[in-house]
Amino acid sequence: MARHLLKRLAHAVLVLWAAYTLAFILLTALPGNAIANLINNPQNQLTPEDGKILKAFYGLDHPVVVQYLRALDALLHGNLGYSLSNGVKVSDLLGDALPGTLRLTALGFVFGAVIAAAVGVAGSYTRWNWLRTLLRSVPALAASVPSFVVGILILSGFSFELHLIPAVDNGTLLALVGPAFTLGIMISAPLSQVFSASIEATRRQPFVHVLQARGAGERYIFGHGVLRNSSLPVLTMLGLAMGELIAGSVVTEAVFARNGIGQITLNAVNTQDLPVVQGVVLVATTGYVLVNLVVDVVHPLIDPRIRADILAGRAKRIKRSTGATPVGPGVDEAMAPRLPEEVATR
Repeated sequence: MARHLLKRLAHAVLVLWAAYTLAFILLTALPGNAIANLINNPQNQLTPEDGKILKAFYGLDHPVVVQYLRALDALLHGNLGYSLSNGVKVSDLLGDALPGTLRLTALGFVFGAVIAAAVGVAGSYTRWNWLRTLLRSVPALAASVPSFVVGILILSGFSFELHLIPAVDNGTLLALVGPAFTLGIMISAPLSQVFSASIEATRRQPFVHVLQARGAGERYIFGHGVLRNSSLPVLTMLGLAMGELIAGSVVTEAVFARNGIGQITLNAVNTQDLPVVQGVVLVATTGYVLVNLVVDVVHPLIDPRIRADILAGRAKRIKRSTGATPVGPGVDEAMAPRLPEEVATR
């Protein structure tokens, strides 16, 4: 199990490095940057000497490879650099904006999980065919409507018409409901589709028929078998859902006039502020990687088959190195050699 975890950690580090490097390559390939735009703006009245000083201060007078190596070295020392637009530390910008975005994404995830669970369970267990058909069409409808349209509809209905939630961020928990519900609807579509399909597939498994033959009710079967087995594909989708939450927060924060990672990203992209965009990419990738890492750790705990595969791989490695089949608390009993019947009865 420890080897499995270390392997996943190595993959996580590789993904972080690849995302950071790809963001650097794509942004440096674009013509211009924040400093060049500042120098070329005639309203700033900067002299060529001032432009050289700014480029030297931010290290933009070096080749691209040198800039990348310096940025990577600074990152390894915990320094994300300075914003090319206002000279503020990128870590300070992200530190101020991250708590608001985390609260928004956390509540949006709760809304999305609740909606997906309700649609998946009700769509699979309802007795009315028309309701089942209606509920199964909800995910496709939610996935086809852009998040900014949902946000505008929520603003118009619940803020301007009914006056139930604030139209802008006023620092209260109630102000989070509108944007969080918008994000929840966005991620509930794939989660509910996967959950519904997984429930239907699990209900056709032989163990369900065995429980039914023994007289178990639907509630017992769902709580003690169907739910656990159906949740595994949903756990796999959580990493993708986290990516959608972070991407959706950019549009949602703009619609609801909230300060957060989304607003910083829009401003950084518009001004070609490379260090800030790299910092945002790093934060978003870290969240994505951490969620997937947690999913990889939880999967063996929920599904004994995955745990058995991991232990079987460990047993094979030990057998190749020692020539003996290991038996012990770390190895499944099914992997141990069976004693002959005449020996076992002595």
